[in-house]
Amino acid sequence: MASKIFSSAPISIEKGLAVVRIIIGLLMAYHGLEVFDRELMEGYVTWDKIQGLPAPHIMVYLGKGAELVSGILLTIGLFTRITSLAIIVNMLFIYFFVGNGQFWYGDQHPFLFAVFGLLFLMTGPGAWSIRMK
Repeated sequence: MASKIFSSAPISIEKGLAVVRIIIGLLMAYHGLEVFDRELMEGYVTWDKIQGLPAPHIMVYLGKGAELVSGILLTIGLFTRITSLAIIVNMLFIYFFVGNGQFWYGDQHPFLFAVFGLLFLMTGPGAWSIRMK
């Protein structure tokens, strides 16, 4: 086993990506659960940058709803590439529009979610997924 750890050869690419996909999906769904917290959602609507959007209430609920649905779909590995695109768009919107575009400090989470979205856009669902044929 020690020889595998110190080797540059992959141990299990498909299963490793699946574990990361499931964790990222669960984290995304966890953040999306905020859609059910009316007080928190109303707080988001009061942000100045959100107020500048057309229909800020709808936009906040669409964004959080997208996080919830994409998190669930990513976790089970269904429609992974389409889901990944939704994650990328949603997280880059948060990163550039809502945040300050500083991935090295304050806006790391949405940036990293977008990077993981790119990873799963490129690799697909991997192991332990529901695949559509």
